[in-house]
Amino acid sequence: MAKPVQMKHTQSGIVKNGYYGFSWTSFFFGGLPALIRGDVGYGLGVLIAGILAGAFSFGLLWFIIGLIWAFIYNKTYTHCLLQTGYEFNDTPDRVADAKRVLGIAGQP
Repeated sequence: MAKPVQMKHTQSGIVKNGYYGFSWTSFFFGGLPALIRGDVGYGLGVLIAGILAGAFSFGLLWFIIGLIWAFIYNKTYTHCLLQTGYEFNDTPDRVADAKRVLGIAGQP
C-alpha cells in the first residue's frame, strides 16, 4: 500500500508528497495517476503501452503491465523528485521508512 512522505524543494520551497510502496491507483487506472501528478511522459507511455499490449492479448498484457507499473511507479516518482531538488521534510520515522523502502538509506 502506498504511503505518502512530505518533500520540500530546496530552492523554491514548494512542498509535494512523494510516495513509496504499491500504487493501487496506478494498478487500477494505469498512467492516469502519473498524468495527474504531472509526469506526462510516464503517464502517456504506460497508457499507450497498455493499450497496444492489451489489444494483442485480449487484455492479459494490459493487466501484467498494470501490475508491474503499480510496483515501480511510486518509487520512480519519488526518485525523480529527489533528482530535481526535493528533500524529505516529514517526521523522522516516516523519512526513515521511506528511505528504507526506496533503497536510499545513505542520503540526507
